[in-house]
Amino acid sequence: MVTKTRSVRSRPWRSASALPVRKAQAWQAETDTRARRIPLAQPSPAVPWGDYRPKAFVGEVVPFGVTSFREGHDRIGVQVRLFSPSGDESLHRLEPLEDGLDRWRTEVALLEQGIWRFRFESFGDDFATWEHAASLKIAAGVDAPLMREMGARLFERAGAERGRPAAEREALVDAAASLRDAQVDDAAALSIVEDPAIARYFHQRPLMSLVTIGDDRELLVERERAGVGAWYEFFPRSEGARRLKDGTVKSGTFRTAAKRLPAVAEMGFDVAYLPPIHPIGQTNRKGRNNTLDALPGDPGSPYAIGAAEGGHDAIHPELGSAADFRAFVRAAERLGLEVALDLALQASPDHPWVTEHPEWFTTLPDGSIAYAENPPKKYQDIYPINFDIDPAGIYAEVLRVVRHWISQGVKIFRVDNPHTKPLQFWEWLIATVNAEHPDAIFLSEAFTRPAVMQSLAAVGFQQSYSYFTWRNTKRELEEFLSSVAHDTADFMRPNLFVNTHDILTEFLQFGGRPAYVIRAAIAATAAPTYGVYAGYELFENVARPGSEENIDNEKYEYKFRDWAGAIERGDSLAPFLARLNEIRRAHPALRQLRNLSVHWSDDDAILVYTKHLDAALSPDGRSDTIIVVVNTDPHSVRQTMVHLDTRVWGVEPGTPYEVEDLVTGARWTWSDHNYVMLDAFTEPVHILHVKESR
Repeated sequence: MVTKTRSVRSRPWRSASALPVRKAQAWQAETDTRARRIPLAQPSPAVPWGDYRPKAFVGEVVPFGVTSFREGHDRIGVQVRLFSPSGDESLHRLEPLEDGLDRWRTEVALLEQGIWRFRFESFGDDFATWEHAASLKIAAGVDAPLMREMGARLFERAGAERGRPAAEREALVDAAASLRDAQVDDAAALSIVEDPAIARYFHQRPLMSLVTIGDDRELLVERERAGVGAWYEFFPRSEGARRLKDGTVKSGTFRTAAKRLPAVAEMGFDVAYLPPIHPIGQTNRKGRNNTLDALPGDPGSPYAIGAAEGGHDAIHPELGSAADFRAFVRAAERLGLEVALDLALQASPDHPWVTEHPEWFTTLPDGSIAYAENPPKKYQDIYPINFDIDPAGIYAEVLRVVRHWISQGVKIFRVDNPHTKPLQFWEWLIATVNAEHPDAIFLSEAFTRPAVMQSLAAVGFQQSYSYFTWRNTKRELEEFLSSVAHDTADFMRPNLFVNTHDILTEFLQFGGRPAYVIRAAIAATAAPTYGVYAGYELFENVARPGSEENIDNEKYEYKFRDWAGAIERGDSLAPFLARLNEIRRAHPALRQLRNLSVHWSDDDAILVYTKHLDAALSPDGRSDTIIVVVNTDPHSVRQTMVHLDTRVWGVEPGTPYEVEDLVTGARWTWSDHNYVMLDAFTEPVHILHVKESR
């Protein structure tokens, strides 16, 4: 069952048997047992760690599920009662999954930001119990008079309920009379038992007994950008940078970087993400390609935050002033872009914190301060923060810094390595900031063990980097995409970055241009949020030997890129990225996370999945189905059969339907078994829209 709601207020109604039900519930409370009369177990959405709220975003279709059953063969019903942040109440009936596991489910599109409350309710479904028994017995000529009289009494009871529409009450009273009428034979009585209109009446307003009311639970619904968006990362110092006659480089500024924003917006991105923009330390400054010997003019890593000019609340003087930054943010907003800023809690040896608060760092036995390490890597230009000596001081300072940047127009923060800071710190910081600024969004850049990544999401991070970067084969992607869409979606939203300034995978290094098309197509269609680091559209694929990083990495030097020239030469992926983002905006199914279904192919490199959104849940009232077929091998041409469970979008197996390739415009008639050929060098992916039958 699927429902879209704007928190329509529903009036409570009572069954005619409410009084005995209340007495039974009172007695049950006195028995002091954990088991309920009709149990409600394993409710979802839920978070597996601690008492944290599950999450959704405005417009997200949320599956509500619970396990419920009763003794014997009598039928039960299950419903979920929702209370919106503004106080409206709505009721939604769950349907059994018929999986033999007594699982019940419904889907609701939540359209209001804030904290929702919900609770599950189970009950004996008196009509369904009678209908099941009567349809069998009357047809078999067993206890037919008894079944007819029992039904008549049920109908009379329902017809006496004031909450039912007058026409419905009249129809039920008439049906009761017909069941008792000796002139109505059993065959005619059976048609009343099986009347879909009567079944609909009782489905909408069931006759309840043995009502069990579950515990109240909470669900946090955040703004849409918390779950939907296309990110584009670039270094502002590279945009507009120019080499001077003496060979040194004059840095780009916020004013020159703003000239890049129209192209980012034209590609359809929603978020412009900037690495740290703060002053960079001189001590142990890194040179090109992460060398320990910086040459004059080397800009250093922006993650070595802090210098004489200031720390985390300051702007690198070569980028401009605070006013220039605010102008950059406004320029982005005019183009429909939000600016995301890096929040990297670490310091260069020159950071003001080092002298003002030495207790915030770890002092070694030789009196030196410990550098940041990720063995065997060592970051000699960075001191990590020690949260154990003065946590109150650190907490207050970081909160001050975040508040400062919010006052400058930033609402999105990409957090560097949050897994190296205490979990309780992030829970406190995000909760404190969101209490003041509910629209603030934090992206966790934690590539670490699953429990740590998922715990960070559970305590508050709105988005999370994921293992997507290293999931490349068909089997790896099937497992990964299914997991993020279903196993962890109640609390962890993946941001599928295809590359970062730190990560250039072997797949991209050696897969050539097809690899860039393949990865972008999967990222943009498999999840509602994905990201791209600048240079991806130019197919930058040369790594520093022995590493997964780009050679001549932009973290340590300026990059000069000919964006316009590449497009003119037909040597840019920008038009394809623009088309992907255009498709995402036109198809609401691609703006959902939990609606992904993996299908099958006969080839071990052909990945097949769909994203479907029912009409009842769609913002435009029309169903939307996208089929994605990808050749995950960037070195080959593949021919195979793909096999689709068309019931996912309501089409019976064997029924033909029309599809349109949203990249090429080609149209085909498909069914549940289809031949495809995907040439990695010319057309490695089909993004197919299932056309609605007329």
